[in-house]
Amino acid sequence: MGLGFGRKQDAGSHTVWFLLGAALPTSLLCFLLASDCLGEGLSASLSRSWGIRAMHPAADGANEVLFKDLPELLPKVAMEDRTVIITSVNEAWAQPGSLLDLYLESFKNGEDTAHLLNHLLVVALDARGLERCKAVHPHCYFLNATSANMSSAKTFMSPDYLEIVWTKLIFQQRVLELGYNFLFMDCDMVLFRNPFRHFPVYADMSCSLDGFDPSRAPLDNPLNTGLYYVKSTNRTIQMMKYWRAARERFPGQHDQSVFINIRHELMSKLQVKIEPMETVYFGGFCEYHDDPNKICTIHANCCIGLDIKVHDLKNVAADWKNYTSLTPEQRHKGGFKWTYPTRCRESIA
Repeated sequence: MGLGFGRKQDAGSHTVWFLLGAALPTSLLCFLLASDCLGEGLSASLSRSWGIRAMHPAADGANEVLFKDLPELLPKVAMEDRTVIITSVNEAWAQPGSLLDLYLESFKNGEDTAHLLNHLLVVALDARGLERCKAVHPHCYFLNATSANMSSAKTFMSPDYLEIVWTKLIFQQRVLELGYNFLFMDCDMVLFRNPFRHFPVYADMSCSLDGFDPSRAPLDNPLNTGLYYVKSTNRTIQMMKYWRAARERFPGQHDQSVFINIRHELMSKLQVKIEPMETVYFGGFCEYHDDPNKICTIHANCCIGLDIKVHDLKNVAADWKNYTSLTPEQRHKGGFKWTYPTRCRESIA
């Protein structure tokens, strides 16, 4: 996740893959499962250690300050079933011709996707990113939730990178608390088809993968939190709290790595139903599929560097335009091939 860097993490035996993408103390577990029993001292301590403003779930006043205008904005963006699509940007990713432009353009060029722009909320992590967002999209929100400098592209796993990827969880938790489902998509991604038809109704959370091996248990495949759909339930709200709190147990790791480490805990302790999604539909540069009849999204994972991501995603977007210009007969004959993400592969060689 994150942009201007790579994202990949394997949970099991795939340790040769490139890294891109447990008991709790009683008092911490109390916070996770019954937030009102957490003392203010521990809450403040955790917030300071995360570099994030304190956000006690029971402190409505604090939430109102941090998430000012969000309760009024979400109804304007959400679908009829109270679902909102979320992505996040900073100044570097929102520059003209950069990732935000590619991302928004893909909605316009996809099949049954243009209307989804009405339900997309772009969360800006810095003031310049917000300014640029407002110039190209009607639904923008400024999340001023950390003291880190969010404006430039960040090196993978740098302290500022970690603040960016963890900050998004604060916002997502509040969206769930306000009663809205969300589909989060990293901005280093292009959209080809409506993804909602592939989210199972029984799952609390549907999550993309870096690679899919049908011989493995579904959750033993390498999860990628660059794209995930979450329903607003008591279980998922507790899941977000648990996920954020688990950062302290895995210092120096990004949100995806921590999620992989705790995925079985979320299912056993909180009864969260997590469904991985096949890469033939939600693909990326880690495991590159060439079936244009199925693909919904392509993510620039396994790719390091903002300019490199933009270069190879532009090629993918151009390929899609070429594909959609073909007649049904020409598509049926096959022979269409995506441009291989050469620069992204070179970036991790």
